[in-house]
Amino acid sequence: MNKNTKIILPLFITVVFVGGILLGNLLNFQDNSFSGSSPKRQKLNRLISFIDKEYVDEVNTDSIVDLTVTSILENLDPHSAYISKQEYDYVQDNMRGDFVGIGISFYTIKDTIAVIRTLEKGPGEQAGLEAGDRILYADAIPLFGNNMSSDSITELLKGPANSKVNLKVKRLGENDLMNFEINRGLVPLKSVDAGYMLNDTLGYVKINRFAESTYSEFKAKLEEFATPEMKSVILDLRNNGGGFLKQATLILDEFIADGKLLLFTKNKNGDLKETYATDFGSYEDQNLYVFIDEKSASASEIVAGAIQDNDRGTIIGRRSFGKGLVQREMNLGDGSAVRLTVARYYTPTGRSIQRPYEQGNTEAYYSSYMERYTNGELLSKDSITTDDSLRYETPKGKVVYGGGGIIPDIFVSRNASQDIQDIKFMYEGGVMDRFIFNLLDEDRAFYNALSESEFLERRLITEAVLDRFTRYLGDYDLNYNFGSSSYYLKKHLEATMAKQLFGSDLAEKISNENDPYINRLLRSEKSLAKD
Repeated sequence: MNKNTKIILPLFITVVFVGGILLGNLLNFQDNSFSGSSPKRQKLNRLISFIDKEYVDEVNTDSIVDLTVTSILENLDPHSAYISKQEYDYVQDNMRGDFVGIGISFYTIKDTIAVIRTLEKGPGEQAGLEAGDRILYADAIPLFGNNMSSDSITELLKGPANSKVNLKVKRLGENDLMNFEINRGLVPLKSVDAGYMLNDTLGYVKINRFAESTYSEFKAKLEEFATPEMKSVILDLRNNGGGFLKQATLILDEFIADGKLLLFTKNKNGDLKETYATDFGSYEDQNLYVFIDEKSASASEIVAGAIQDNDRGTIIGRRSFGKGLVQREMNLGDGSAVRLTVARYYTPTGRSIQRPYEQGNTEAYYSSYMERYTNGELLSKDSITTDDSLRYETPKGKVVYGGGGIIPDIFVSRNASQDIQDIKFMYEGGVMDRFIFNLLDEDRAFYNALSESEFLERRLITEAVLDRFTRYLGDYDLNYNFGSSSYYLKKHLEATMAKQLFGSDLAEKISNENDPYINRLLRSEKSLAKD
C-alpha cells in the first residue's frame, strides 16, 4: 500500500461515517402497518424459523436477522442504517454529549492502561488523577495483561451514576501505588472544540458535531470569551458530519432575524414542515462567516444553507458533502435500532442539497464523492459542476445551486502539497498523539507543572523533536522528508502537545495559526462586512 492510499483509505472510512449521521429527532417510532398478520412479516418469520429448526449446521439466527435488516436498508438509500446492539450505546453516548464514567482518555501501553489526560471537570480530574498515570486495578480487578480489551476496560471504568470505583495507580516518580476512590458521574463529550477572540473584534467557534448539548455548549462558550467589541463571528464547521436538527436550528436562531425561514422538510406524502427563526437571537447584528469543507455534512449544511439563502453571512471554503435526507430512529426491541430516511430537507430558497444516488448502490455513491479528490474540485472552484435546472436566487439576487452540497461564496483550495495533507491527516487522525504521549512521559513532572503561558513561551517542539518524529514514523515504515513543510509539522505537533496538556481550546489556537481559511477571511473582512 503506497503512502497516498494510506491517507485516502482512512478518509473514506470517515466519509462513510459522516454519511450515516442522524439528522432529525430521536423518536421511538411505532407503526402497525407491519403487524404480526402481515404476509411480508410471516414470510420472514417462517424462513428464519425454518432455518433455526431444520438447517443441518448450528447457526446463529440473530446474526441472520441482523444481516437481513442490513441488506434491506442497503437497498434503500445511502443514509438509512442499522445500528447493532453492540454499537448502540456508543452512538447514543456520542450524540447525547455525555456519558457516565470516570472521565479519562487512555492508551494501552505495554499491556497497561496509561491516562492521556483527564477530561475537564470530570470525576477523574476532581479525584486527582493525572496524565501519565498507569491504572493497574479497578475494584481489585487487574487491568494489565494481554487479555484485557479496550472495551472490557471501558466497561469496568463505566458504571451507574454516583457509584464508586476504587483504583490503584502507579505514578511515575512515586515508589508506592496510589489509591483513588472515584464517584462515577456524567462526563461531557464536548461538541464545541474551541472558542476565543481571534483579534479585538472577531470571535471564533469550532463545532465538531451537533449533539444534544451543542447549543448550550455554544452559548456558554460565546458568553465566556465574547467582548462588547466583538463585531464578527466565525462558525467553523469543517469536518462536522452533522447531528441533531434541533441543535442546528437553535444556533441559527441566534443569528437570523425573527420570522425568517430556516429550512423545510418534505415527506413521501408531500407534507411540509417549516422551521422559522424566533425573536430570541443574541447575535443578529454581528457579521457572520461559516467555514465548511468537503466533510461538512447534514446539519452543518443546514446551517450554511440557511445563512446563505437568507443573505445573512458569508460561506467560506469548499463544497460540502451533500446530505439532505432526514432520518428517524426506530428501536427494534433488542437493544438495536434502525435509522430510516423519512423526508428530505430543503434550504429557504427551496433547494435540495442531497447528492444524487441510485437505490441499492451505496458503493457508487461514496465512489462519486471520492472523485472530488482527483477531479480538481478541491483545488479550483471552476471544477465544481452545477446544473442550471437547479439554479436558485437569494432575496438579494445571489445565485445558488442545489443538487449536491453547499457551494461556498468564497472558495479556499485544499493545499496541493501532499506533505501538508499527510501532516493534517496525522494530526486529525491521531498519528501524532502516541508520539507526543511518549515524549511527555519522559518528564511528566516538568510538563504537568507548566502553565499555558509558559508552554507557549518555551516552544517545546524543537528541530530535534521533528527529527525524532520522522524516525518514529520510519519505525512504522512511513518514510517522510518534510522539508519545506517542517513549519506546518511543528505547529501540529505543538497543537497535539497542547491538547494533551491543556485541552482543545489551546490546541485549536495553535493549529489555526496561518490557517488558510482565517487568512483568506482576514484579507477580505472589511469588504465583506460592507456587503
